[in-house]
Amino acid sequence: MNKKRMGIIIGFTLIALAVFLYVFLNGTRWHNEMFSTRYPVQGIDISHYQENIDWEKVSQENIIFVFMKATEGHDYVDPNFKFNWEETGRSGIKRGAYHFFSMRSSGAEQGARIKEIVPYDENSMPPVIDIEIPTNYNELLVKKELQDLILQLKKYYNKEPILYVTYDTYNTYIKNDFQNSPIWIRDILKPPLLYGGRNWTFWQFTDQGKINGIDGYVDKNVYKSTLEQFNDSFSK
Repeated sequence: MNKKRMGIIIGFTLIALAVFLYVFLNGTRWHNEMFSTRYPVQGIDISHYQENIDWEKVSQENIIFVFMKATEGHDYVDPNFKFNWEETGRSGIKRGAYHFFSMRSSGAEQGARIKEIVPYDENSMPPVIDIEIPTNYNELLVKKELQDLILQLKKYYNKEPILYVTYDTYNTYIKNDFQNSPIWIRDILKPPLLYGGRNWTFWQFTDQGKINGIDGYVDKNVYKSTLEQFNDSFSK
């Protein structure tokens, strides 16, 4: 192979690599978008970072469910939660609230705050506990506070709370316990695989989704199975 041809091949390879890196770092995770198409039930999760959402436009997209941030720790309330909760109630999108778990207060204190802020609604999805804490906490203490919170929410909302996890928090605090809790796993690089072959219920497959009615990026998710099973699992 002559030097000119080798140079052309190397040049095209570098250009292709640069394009891939640009798209990966600044745009949609296209490979996960492709993998996600096998799951018909798609949804989003939001917080105050997504401002001024036009829920009428969102409801015209193929969005079946939405999880929205409500609380964090024992004192923080997402400033957009009330608006998002009320508007999704009108839109017909299946809604659920998530709480960002903290070790700066007890599970009991956090549960009390959630119950003050998130209305009881038998038609909504189960509450979500978002577990993104550092992995250097005492494992037994984390599990105790989580268990206290789970039991309190289950009793009040009459639904088994969903646990949102990264691989780090799942492998550190969750994998051998909380077997009744549905798992919502973040994996923006590939289809998820949990330790021990445990099944996931929701998969957050990108943090760079685009949805009509929302400015900027939004997290996109899928449910593990069919729309019929989704409705069976999350109706009342």
